[in-house]
Amino acid sequence: MSVLVASQFLLWTAVIALGLLVIALARQIGVLHERIAPAGALTLHQKKQVGDLAPEFELPSLSGSNIKIGGSRQGKSQLIFFLSPVCPVCKSLLPVLRSVARAERRWVDTVLASDGSDELQHQNMVKTFGLSDLPYVLSEQLGRSLGVSKLPYAVLIDEEGRIASLGLINNREHLESLFEAKDRGVASIQQYLARA
Repeated sequence: MSVLVASQFLLWTAVIALGLLVIALARQIGVLHERIAPAGALTLHQKKQVGDLAPEFELPSLSGSNIKIGGSRQGKSQLIFFLSPVCPVCKSLLPVLRSVARAERRWVDTVLASDGSDELQHQNMVKTFGLSDLPYVLSEQLGRSLGVSKLPYAVLIDEEGRIASLGLINNREHLESLFEAKDRGVASIQQYLARA
């Protein structure tokens, strides 16, 4: 009987010690979470800066209608998402982009853009990923004028035709950081955190 009591005592001591250890680790995770800053879209050495007027274009879309890029937008912003049919990261972001475009459509118009190397590839991508509801333009000049050097890349143009935020997009957090940077009036989330 004394062996049973002793084993129960040791077992409860171990359970209490493990409980205290879990509480201590949970606290440490909370402290680390507070120290880690959110990652925003990476702004590269771009040609255009936040606050610059975006170049204005009127480009034909893959569906045949003309799409106006830049300029005053009558109360709506415009998100230009640069992609390529041969970019695996671009393809992985398309469901996220469609979701964000639907969720934010009351204040932002989303436009897909590429350099136009092979129109048939782009049309196949539209069919494969169900992108027919988003305007899709092919223009090498648009990408060059906005300083796009790597893909996937996005530029958010505000209601007045000025660049609100821009950067390399690798995940949903990067895409949403463009909206957050615009709301906070900064070039990037990193700039906002540096001020704080």
